[in-house]
Amino acid sequence: MDLKANLTALSNKAREAIKHAGTLEALEALEVRYLGRKGELTALLKNLADVPAGERPVIGTLANEIKLALERDIIQRRGALRHAVVSSALQNEREDVTEPGIRPPEGRLHLVTQAIRDIEAIFARAGFVRVRYPEVEWDLYAFEHLNMPPDHPARDEWETFFMDAPVHPKKGKMILTPHATSGTARILEEMAPALKKGDAIRAINIAKTYRRQIDVTHVPMFHQFDGVYVDKGVNLTHLLGILDYFVKNFFGADRRVRIRPFHFRFTEPSFEMDVSCGVCGGTGKVNGEKCRPCKNGWVEIGGCGMLHPNVLKAARIDPEIYSGLAFGWGVERNYMMKEGLTLDDIRTLYKNDLRFLEPC
Repeated sequence: MDLKANLTALSNKAREAIKHAGTLEALEALEVRYLGRKGELTALLKNLADVPAGERPVIGTLANEIKLALERDIIQRRGALRHAVVSSALQNEREDVTEPGIRPPEGRLHLVTQAIRDIEAIFARAGFVRVRYPEVEWDLYAFEHLNMPPDHPARDEWETFFMDAPVHPKKGKMILTPHATSGTARILEEMAPALKKGDAIRAINIAKTYRRQIDVTHVPMFHQFDGVYVDKGVNLTHLLGILDYFVKNFFGADRRVRIRPFHFRFTEPSFEMDVSCGVCGGTGKVNGEKCRPCKNGWVEIGGCGMLHPNVLKAARIDPEIYSGLAFGWGVERNYMMKEGLTLDDIRTLYKNDLRFLEPC
């Protein structure tokens, strides 16, 4: 059989095989078999040297036509097979768009975040604006402007963390703020000009604070909110009204409150406020044992009082014209006492327990 006949036979055989290729993989194998560098068409053309010189152009043209025809057939068959694959997938993997989907898991806010939002909302309804100040603070605002001069023994109770940083010539040492009341010193300083225009200062600072303490009611990092109200004629009845308003809205009407005289350097007179324990119901006992958080049925949640004249003077506010009140409590400890919540160890809030984030 001559080369021309062999090429024609190869063409017929290859085109028939391509026509019946059932998969893309099988089609690819046929392409390699007939048109590859070591394929059957290449092997036949190696015999072109044995063909008389006058017939070589005819044989070369025929071989090129066969190659182009096979390539067209492969392209057409590949398109048909791909269409079949897609059609099969659409048929077999059809989705019912009316079927309810799988609802993604939902969480909820952490208790501390929820407490901060609740507190902010309660005081916003009373006209208090939330402000924010640095966690890394200066001694000037954390102590000196709060009527605690250098080396005063009242500073010891805060168990402050000091930063390894240069001492500021006017503001003193850099610290991690031990109480949100440092924000009150800043509020008074920044908003003092508004008083002269007839505006009152009514603000609340909610911030992280730091002390070297840890037990069932203390953690080294915790949140505090500190509120301040300054205007002409502010007195003790305003303070009692604000405390009563907060307790009724935050803890619930069934909880009992008591106020005890106390001493703070930045208020005079000063008080501590206690709320009946939510774990033991104010009895001081749980299953016959002494209640861990309160010991006696009451939990101290914070301090309050009328702003000391020296604090107002530090902000260049005349205490003969203006008076003010201040209050500040720990967010976590407040939330532990909330109605229906029975946490007996504040450290539990920061133990990465995912149950705090799971939906109810």
